[in-house]
Amino acid sequence: MSNGGSSRSSRSSLSFHFFAGLSTGMLSASLLQPADLLKTRVQQSPSSTILSTLKEITSGPTPLLHLWRGTLPSVIRTGFGSALYFSTLNALRQRVARSNLLASAGIVSTTSPNAGYSSSSLPQLSNLANLTTGAIARASAGFVMMPLTVIKVRYESNLYTYRSLWDAGTAIVQKEGMKGFFSGFGATAIRDAPYAGLYVLFYEQLKRRLSALRTASILPDSSKPQDGMKSHVSAPINFISGVLAAGSATAITNPFDAIKTRLQLMPEKYGNMVRAGSHMVQEEGFRSLFNGLGLRIGRKAASSALAWTLYEELVRRAEMRWQETKEQAL
Repeated sequence: MSNGGSSRSSRSSLSFHFFAGLSTGMLSASLLQPADLLKTRVQQSPSSTILSTLKEITSGPTPLLHLWRGTLPSVIRTGFGSALYFSTLNALRQRVARSNLLASAGIVSTTSPNAGYSSSSLPQLSNLANLTTGAIARASAGFVMMPLTVIKVRYESNLYTYRSLWDAGTAIVQKEGMKGFFSGFGATAIRDAPYAGLYVLFYEQLKRRLSALRTASILPDSSKPQDGMKSHVSAPINFISGVLAAGSATAITNPFDAIKTRLQLMPEKYGNMVRAGSHMVQEEGFRSLFNGLGLRIGRKAASSALAWTLYEELVRRAEMRWQETKEQAL
């Protein structure tokens, strides 16, 4: 979709996308850890609210330190999870974009008239391809990072008093065995795969529409720059698209997030995803499936928009540098 579509993005190596995802994931996780901690505390108990949880934390001896409790496992999990996600997603999208068979089936979109003046630095695919590649990439990364996800959630909860990552890991193995590291994976996969697929679908559509609006409103056809949209224009479009896409996808998948949190914190009580959902609805009502929705939307909107905007900007700058180097060599 961007300045050359799939051919342009293919110049970026797998390692580049890995480290771009790693850096953006670690940054967003560090900045937004308090929101993640509050979401976990609100979801762990039907009596918890944002205000009561904040009051409990701020009345303690080290409130700021407590708000960032669990930052290390969160940064490791989100950083490497984002690295795996972005590198896998890029590989999948490049493979789909280069497939003649998929192109003839309409899975790869043809280049639009405004493709050269777009906020995107990624290949242009169909809605189905965006949905599928996003879901597959997220489910794969989620499985690999699941042990750290379980440790992270328990660190953020006040139901456990782990002193270190090693202490948490050994305690889980001793009490629950290796399967303890994959508590709630079903709910996590059912949450993350649709979320990521819907996010990529909404994100790409929003970027396309906002870029078209920008083009139509300020630029006649004859004045479109041949080298594409500038960063100071594309970054706000990507960020707004990320916020709106994350908010929509989060609202749709929040019940699975609430169930996942209960399974990871109290696996003995809830057992599996179906039983957990049934217990929550029977004991606490349907609204329990949307506990922490406001916090999750706020965090997801900020983290996804930040990570994707930075990621696309890194890809854009790397491709520009590659092009400049190529032109100098000619």
